[in-house]
Amino acid sequence: MSAPPQDPWKQDASDRQHEWLLKRNCSLTPGQLAGLFSAVAAVSVFIGVAFAMSGAWMVLPFAFVEVMALGVAFLVHARHATDYERIVLSDDCLLVETCQATRLQREQYLPSRTRVEYSGSRRELIGLATAGRRIEVGRYVPESERPQLAMQLRSRLRGFAN
Repeated sequence: MSAPPQDPWKQDASDRQHEWLLKRNCSLTPGQLAGLFSAVAAVSVFIGVAFAMSGAWMVLPFAFVEVMALGVAFLVHARHATDYERIVLSDDCLLVETCQATRLQREQYLPSRTRVEYSGSRRELIGLATAGRRIEVGRYVPESERPQLAMQLRSRLRGFAN
């Protein structure tokens, strides 16, 4: 017997609060990625030095350019490795927290006046809207799983409708 499929996001629920944590799917921690980067950089520089000692000195500058390009890619990845979206629904508040790189944004909505806007179109994010304000969530959830998340959010918010 196989295990039931798990949601691609983490959901915690209690009697008084529901929480969804939507995070990037990173297979390597920043520390592991730094170790991998260091190993690749060391091999590249070692090969460049070996060729330079053999008389092909032009290989060494290209090795350093390669290491610099890898370093830039590492920094861009590390900057966004911990991005997330957190949705907390309680009796009196719907809190949406988004973190992208160094920017943290928190929005609070009244659950009774918030609606979920999602039609299921390709690449569409899930919109949470109320009183002229709108925030999009679900960017870290696979497209195929977004309808399920939208349905869960609608279901939980339905209990607050006037």
